[in-house]
Order: sequence, then structure tokens, then C-alpha cells
Amino acid sequence: MRALIQRVSAASVQVEGTVIGQIGPGLVILVCAMAGDTTAQAEQLAAKIAKLRIFRDEAGKMNRSLLDTGGATLVVSQFTLAADTSRGNRPGFSAAAAPEAGKALYLHFAEQMRALGIETQTGRFGADMAVSLTNDGPVTIWLDQ
Repeated sequence: MRALIQRVSAASVQVEGTVIGQIGPGLVILVCAMAGDTTAQAEQLAAKIAKLRIFRDEAGKMNRSLLDTGGATLVVSQFTLAADTSRGNRPGFSAAAAPEAGKALYLHFAEQMRALGIETQTGRFGADMAVSLTNDGPVTIWLDQ
């Protein structure tokens, strides 16, 4: 699985003009299930993100995790993270999981975040979404699992 995480002070996602997910301080997690990914990879990715020390401690150093801070997550499906731009100017997305498998892994990932005790809001798989966020730092990190 692939994820792009952004530390935020606030974020929301809208579908057709209606807010369907909204958080305060925490992480926006753009998630892409790749062809051949497993539920075990989704679980490992969730655990890694929950423990990733990218939040400031009392000294201002990135030394605290999402679990330490009690922050929330906004998990948004993002198949375009599978983009292959090695040939020409039009990205290919064949490395992404098929829609049924991608949706199941995306939902499993979000459930794993909740199982870790993290407040988790989601977008809507396959929908045209408008994501708004205030990147804190900015801190943006790419992860492959």
C-alpha cells in the first residue's frame, strides 16, 4: 500500500458540496491500494503511521506520534498515487488495485486506524472529492508498505 501523509491543524473532505469528514489536529492520509496488496500490509501501514514521530514535543522537535498527541486522521482514497509517468506525459494507473480490492483495503486501513484508538474520518471511495486542509509545518511524508 502507498500513503501520502500530511500533518494538519485542520482538514475536511466534501462530496457534492457536503462535508462528509472533518478533523482538527492530526493527519490527512491519502491512501492507494496497489495491485497485489494484502490486509496485512494495510495493518502494517496503519501501525507505522500511528507510531510515526512527526509531531512536536515540548522542545519543538518532531518526537511525538499520533498516538502520543491524541490527534485524528482523515483517510482519503487516492488511486492516483499509483501513477506511472515513466512513458510520455499521460500517467498510467495499472499498478493500482482493482476497484473492489482497492475499496476493501482502503476501508480495512481506516478500520485499523480506529482499532488503534485513533479518531478516524473518511472520504468516499470512488467519489469526486474536494479535500481542504491546513498543512502544519508543512510536514508531508510518502510511505510504501
